[in-house]
Amino acid sequence: MSDISVFLDRIAQQDGAIGAFWQVDAAGALATAVAGPLAGLALGVKDNVDVAGLRTTAGIAAFRDRVASSDAPCVAALRQAGAVILGKLAMHEGALGATTDTPGFGRCMNPLREGFTPGGSSGGSGAAVAAGFVDLAIGTDTMGSVRIPAAYCGVVGLKPTRGLLGRSGVVPLSPALDTVGMLATTPRLAARGLEAMVAEDLGDPAWRPAPAGWHAVPRTPPDLSRLRIGLPEPVLAAEMEPELRAAWAAAAAHLRAEGAMVEPVAMPAWHPTQARRAGLLLVEAEAAALHEALIDNPEAATPGFRAALAYGRDAGTLRLMRALFRLEEVTAAALRALDRCDALLMPTAPQRAFAHGTPAPVDQADFTALANFAGLPSIALPWPATDGGLPASVQLVGRPHAEALLVGIAEMLSPP
Repeated sequence: MSDISVFLDRIAQQDGAIGAFWQVDAAGALATAVAGPLAGLALGVKDNVDVAGLRTTAGIAAFRDRVASSDAPCVAALRQAGAVILGKLAMHEGALGATTDTPGFGRCMNPLREGFTPGGSSGGSGAAVAAGFVDLAIGTDTMGSVRIPAAYCGVVGLKPTRGLLGRSGVVPLSPALDTVGMLATTPRLAARGLEAMVAEDLGDPAWRPAPAGWHAVPRTPPDLSRLRIGLPEPVLAAEMEPELRAAWAAAAAHLRAEGAMVEPVAMPAWHPTQARRAGLLLVEAEAAALHEALIDNPEAATPGFRAALAYGRDAGTLRLMRALFRLEEVTAAALRALDRCDALLMPTAPQRAFAHGTPAPVDQADFTALANFAGLPSIALPWPATDGGLPASVQLVGRPHAEALLVGIAEMLSPP
């Protein structure tokens, strides 16, 4: 059980230089009576997820004064499990971007290196966990927005199977791809948080009850000698930082040493860059349909966000259908690969964190988006870099509802 006052003191003393929190509810946190499987664990919530009595802005100027009347079901479930909500966390505007530099709300810094981005769009969630401001942080992941900040901040990010967590009370970006997820310092803690979040959500048409016997926390360690781990061939051929390739190779070697069969797996229909572009078009088109009123109002959002919405609005039916066809092919490729493998192993992102003010790499989500397109669970975990610099990160992608297996592999995938 955590001492909540210690977290609040740390936030008060250190967050001015980081900017992970947009709202701190110290009075509410200190008044919370705790009991349950997460009793007393400190929780931060991304600012596109409703917490009763606090603003839900999603980093959009037009939403600045929205106050939630009730908790989102996922938040209510965590509160019921004993988690103590400390406040709302920084994010990239509208959850569409991966730097968490949001005009009018603030720039969030990576606690691991001054002046660097924590990634996004759940950048405040990654930064808050890395800085020790919270035990757990809720994020959302549309094409990698939980796992990219986890990678950049050296923490764990767990994205569940599509439909496992309802999204009522979450400001939507892309209903086809949006997923609520969890960030923490260890795979098991992330799994505990995710498991506690699962709750009935009849307000979300995509929500489905978990299969009987489902859990996120592994009951026993997996027998790696019985597992086949695939290295996707399109990623083997992709460009990435040398440190990321070295970390990926080291993680694969570690699994082989533990008895797993680790080998390349063909996925000829998956071209990561092309698929990411198709996914982004879908996101922009869905976001335009949801937030069309923002497009022509200069006071409602930044020019960049409104331009992205306008691009989605004006994309045209043929371009959008071609994108959807491509994503269907990618989904089929992922599922076929997982017919031959128990999990896929790859880098989380092609690069490590970069400095604010430098151009954001366009390929940040090339590897993470696969799990969103196919609705699959994925966990990102840090791996130390050989150059002693910012940590690298690898991710595992598994079959639907295989969260516990991925978490178990991640726990065994500890660097030597």
